[in-house]
Amino acid sequence: MRRLGFTMIELVFVIVVMGIIGKFGVEFLAQAYKGFIFSNVNHSLQANGEMAVESIATRLQYRIKDSVIGRESANANFTTNYRAIGSASGSQYNILEWVSTDIDGFRGARLPNWSGIIDLENPLTTNSLLVSPGTDTTATSSLISILSNGGSDINDSALYFIGSESDIDNYGWDGNAIINQTSVMHPIRNSATANEFVPRIGGTANDNNFTGVDVYEYYKLAWTAYAIGIDDYDNNDNNGTLTLWYNYQPWEGEVYTDGNSSVIMHNVSTFQFKSIGSIIKIQVCVNSDLVEDYSLCKEKTIF
Repeated sequence: MRRLGFTMIELVFVIVVMGIIGKFGVEFLAQAYKGFIFSNVNHSLQANGEMAVESIATRLQYRIKDSVIGRESANANFTTNYRAIGSASGSQYNILEWVSTDIDGFRGARLPNWSGIIDLENPLTTNSLLVSPGTDTTATSSLISILSNGGSDINDSALYFIGSESDIDNYGWDGNAIINQTSVMHPIRNSATANEFVPRIGGTANDNNFTGVDVYEYYKLAWTAYAIGIDDYDNNDNNGTLTLWYNYQPWEGEVYTDGNSSVIMHNVSTFQFKSIGSIIKIQVCVNSDLVEDYSLCKEKTIF
């Protein structure tokens, strides 16, 4: 009886072919897996970087433009001619800081909580009281209290008159509370009437007023400043936490570390910002935990 089987040559050929398939098949699968991981990491970094710059830009667009500064996190030094890099040793000015308009109150639920207009012709408007038609200081105070988690209200706010001469030193960035109304920011408190503002400082303790101050028809209401920078920066792995500070009032002598903080993004290697006139350009670079020495940067220009 004749028996059929593999010859030695056939067996060797099969082994060689299987070896080739095994070698290149594993490499192919490894490359496919690496490609999938890289694609996933790239997509994640793209989304995270985009979210970070958009989060910053959304707040910056409602800044009082003349109030923006770059600050050294280690001390009270600040500048208006800034360019900063988010590393502990690589930059002098690594905190971006500004005073923001109360845009939530200006939008309101149905109508603006504050109108942005002072009625200079109203007989009730004097050096100790400002009438603002269409303004509801009670609703504004309630909203500020909600947004600040009970930390602030209308009596922590200040007015910025549009058209007034702006001096960067008069926003309170030096850590000293504003003591009179000659500064850029004008601290106010609410009155018994909802559409009136009363100055909170100036004159004497019993006679707060705007005497000697140019009061303009249009104003912006502010109750907080914002600061953004890299916190807990680690020089060993070039990572840090991009942090937002808020709910503090420079005109009351507070600095950004006196406010609340919120994490914008982890694993941030670089936070850069540059001023060109009133235009600000920001850049955020995010690192990956999965792919070594790989980061992705996002930029945005805010007018």
